[in-house]
Amino acid sequence: MAHDPDGLSDFVSRRKFIATTGATSIAAIAGCSSGSSDTDSDGGSGGSTDTAASTETEATEMEETETEATESGGSSDTSALESGGSSTVYPIANTAASYWNANRPASDSEYWPHGEYDIDTDQNLADYWAGLYGFEAGGEEGPPFQFTVGLSHSGTGVEKVMNGQNDIGNSSGNVEDELPDRDSYESFVDHVVGVDGQPLVVSQEIADAGVEQITGDQLKGLYKGDITNWSELGGPDREIQVLGRVKGSGTRTSFVSNVFGNPEEDTSVANRYGQNQRLAQAIAQADNAISYLALAFIDTDGLAPIALEWEGTTYAYQDDENGLDSKAYPLSRDLHMYTWEGTSNKEAAVINMILSDFGQDTFVAPNNYFKLSARRQEEQRAKLPDQV
Repeated sequence: MAHDPDGLSDFVSRRKFIATTGATSIAAIAGCSSGSSDTDSDGGSGGSTDTAASTETEATEMEETETEATESGGSSDTSALESGGSSTVYPIANTAASYWNANRPASDSEYWPHGEYDIDTDQNLADYWAGLYGFEAGGEEGPPFQFTVGLSHSGTGVEKVMNGQNDIGNSSGNVEDELPDRDSYESFVDHVVGVDGQPLVVSQEIADAGVEQITGDQLKGLYKGDITNWSELGGPDREIQVLGRVKGSGTRTSFVSNVFGNPEEDTSVANRYGQNQRLAQAIAQADNAISYLALAFIDTDGLAPIALEWEGTTYAYQDDENGLDSKAYPLSRDLHMYTWEGTSNKEAAVINMILSDFGQDTFVAPNNYFKLSARRQEEQRAKLPDQV
């Protein structure tokens, strides 16, 4: 997505504008209410006029102050930064939120190893990253603002950020695939924070019975209902339980798009699950299941990854040459944190932390996702507003 970062520090978010307008309206209503009851004993209304005028002046000054603060980058806005959406992106965002909200001091080198990343600071963790965008340090009282993470799926994430319900929409699918009926996507800013290899997994009993890999054609046959027994794939004489994610899930959207070349392709599955966590549990609890899954959940007890042979190349989990981090792996996909109509300083502070080497090592890699290359890190950081 083309995005011009110039001038983003002057961006006024719709959320902030609505909040400011709402405060002004409430003040004006209060003034009108006061005027209707605070009358002189002889029936005059001179006192109410003065009160209403004073309230209106104060409301105007409040609006001007809020607007000036927002136009300077929004660094005076210390309300919580709200994100939500994809269960695939959730482990990254949630880990980042736990670190941010804890705001541990620079002396805690195990939790905030700034020196290992050539960051020379005596500030607490969140204070440092927020300070790059003009926020005052919170110190022992907590971070300059809280960072919250909701859990649903990608379609909900991009819709809520578009509708102003969230600041950041987490998605494991491209917004073009999640919202295919839109005429334009220019108002979305796509911040890629990591890469998911999306492995194929089976119930442990199936792996133990000797099913180690399938082909791309067999994968298509499974999800079209053409292959229904494990004996057809070299396994036991047992019915295949094909599982998947719900429609609107970025994991499903990416999988269907990568396998069939069409994000809206119909597939045939026994059950669909709203979150990766529940899907992983369902595979583990069965003795005949297969599914695609976000890489972060591959260590769930009771399931096992299998290899995929695609167009002559076999891709296997933890294979150094043709592993799931290979650029050619057909089921890989970017992990996104979308913002709407630019990126505010508050949004940039958190996203910049995740994009840094510290963030990639702390929030992305430990959750079994692949870190961005130095080139991609630079590309993504170029979308952020200038630091103050």
